[in-house]
Amino acid sequence: MAAHRKPKQSPLGGQAGRTAATLALASAATATLFEGSGHAEPRPTTAQVKAKVDRLYEEAEVATERYNGAKEKAEEARAAFERLRDEAARRTQRLNTARDGLGAMAAAQYRSGGLDPAVQLALTSNPDQYLERAELAERAGDRQAAAVSAVRRELAAVRQLRAESTGHLDALREHETELRRQKAAVLGRLQAARTLLARLTAEERARYEAAEAGRDGSGTSAGNGGTGGTDTSAAAPVRADRSSGGDRGPVTAPNGRAAEAVSFARAQLGKPYVWGATGPSAYDCSGLTQAAWRAAGVSLPRTTYTQINAGRRVSRSQLAPGDLIFFYSGISHVGLYIGGGQMIHAPRPGAPVRVAPIDEMPFAGATRVG
Repeated sequence: MAAHRKPKQSPLGGQAGRTAATLALASAATATLFEGSGHAEPRPTTAQVKAKVDRLYEEAEVATERYNGAKEKAEEARAAFERLRDEAARRTQRLNTARDGLGAMAAAQYRSGGLDPAVQLALTSNPDQYLERAELAERAGDRQAAAVSAVRRELAAVRQLRAESTGHLDALREHETELRRQKAAVLGRLQAARTLLARLTAEERARYEAAEAGRDGSGTSAGNGGTGGTDTSAAAPVRADRSSGGDRGPVTAPNGRAAEAVSFARAQLGKPYVWGATGPSAYDCSGLTQAAWRAAGVSLPRTTYTQINAGRRVSRSQLAPGDLIFFYSGISHVGLYIGGGQMIHAPRPGAPVRVAPIDEMPFAGATRVG
């Protein structure tokens, strides 16, 4: 018969055990609560989102200008490569023609027997005829020597052209790699900005858009630009320029080309910003200024950091319509000054070409071209 043992009692049995379990659960819940609150990221305010989005757009514009520069260099390298390739093809054709001529001479010499001249003189029945032929042969020999020299020259030229084209092809591939890298950087920043904006509620998005519309001081220019309408404030007569804090009286373009550049820029109001675009249906910032001055007959380089050196530097107090105004320490944005402390520029994705005050971004310098 099996022995019966009394069950061993837990030291925390009964009421004490239940109390301990309750305290343990409470402690775990408290710990979880505090741990969760410690790791939860607070929801950013609309102002914080706007600051982050502005920074991402600025970084995207830096990458856009680098993309524009890499694209310009890639196009130059491609043009040089194609030019050398075409020249190599022409030289190769001339080389083949020279070789064919040399081959014909060699074949004729073979058919004539290539006898020693003294033997030919001994065997001939007409010495006068031989001497005449010998003179012709000597001339043919001179032509043959010239043909050999021509073949050598063309061969050396073809080899040099092929070596140069290989160098330009390597440069082209390097610039195309940089182009892809900067494109990825632009798209990454823009996607990050879109992701931040997508997290805003409808009310927060409305506040964000109101803040963006107010960047031009009144919201009128941006609003009209967004709908593609006419910007009446831009078309109005320019009043005194107060950009330097003083009243200098009416502002006029320094010359006809500057006035034409401003007129072209006005005609682009409302067109969308597209990074890397140079018109006519869309622009990025440097694409707009380049197109405006091209319409005035002046060729500007493609990027902001090269456009700033395309003319004579002017101070902020000397600004006149048509001047290029640059912003940020990295010279990553440019606008076209139109007087009255305002400019026309292509701001960023989602914001069309519009009139804006030059005070809305940190001033980095200005250049007068034309």
